[in-house]
Amino acid sequence: MDHIEIRHCATIPEYEECVRLEHATWGESIAVPSAIFVVAHHTGGQVMGAFDQGKMIGFTLAVAGFRKSKPFLHSHMTAVLPEFRDRGVGRRLKLFQRQDALKRGIDLIEWTFDPLEFRNAHFNLVRLGAVARRYIPDCYGITNSPLHAGLPTDRLVAEWWLNSERVKSILADNPLPAKASTERISLPTNLDEIKSSDRAAAARVQLEAREQFKKRFAEDYVATEVESSGGTMDYILEPAVAIAGLRLPERAED
Repeated sequence: MDHIEIRHCATIPEYEECVRLEHATWGESIAVPSAIFVVAHHTGGQVMGAFDQGKMIGFTLAVAGFRKSKPFLHSHMTAVLPEFRDRGVGRRLKLFQRQDALKRGIDLIEWTFDPLEFRNAHFNLVRLGAVARRYIPDCYGITNSPLHAGLPTDRLVAEWWLNSERVKSILADNPLPAKASTERISLPTNLDEIKSSDRAAAARVQLEAREQFKKRFAEDYVATEVESSGGTMDYILEPAVAIAGLRLPERAED
């Protein structure tokens, strides 16, 4: 996919195209309007697109934030059209986002993701090197989106420390080893099937995961990896002080 162009977006028609990609990815009920893209562009955020021969096939939207007087970016959305997924487009968008942030002196990008969506978890933690140590129950409220299956929108917060040895090593395909003192949170691999056939069972899985994550995070463990283990998908959690190549600052308040 070397011919795919990744660049900044800066026009109303480009923002409207981003909205069309939102609708194709998540439906209209949880989409944000093009005005939000305008605001992000003019207030220090990021709007970036992936283009195939001039046609937008993916985008990333981030807004600017401050915490304890330190700037960071909150990446609210990243989407790629279905026919272009699993071809490296999403990763190239994130790498362009990282490069742009570092040029501006920003070393942290955050975003939320559903802990029950294992592909996203693998991409965020294993492919990009983000970590998670915050869990927000029902972050966006119950939505009408079929993607959420009527469940609370529980979210993990990914922290992508752009200039850490952990991230640089993972992006160079040379990940640093995890420490021995790890914990696991195991979830069934057939969650999509459970969500579509038995909402009550899916809700029980989600609630159990919520309690386990909150317990481990309170003990200063950090989610750093996911791996398949028989019929489960396991989150690997390490003590915050022991994560190779990364010294996390004080945990942000929820």
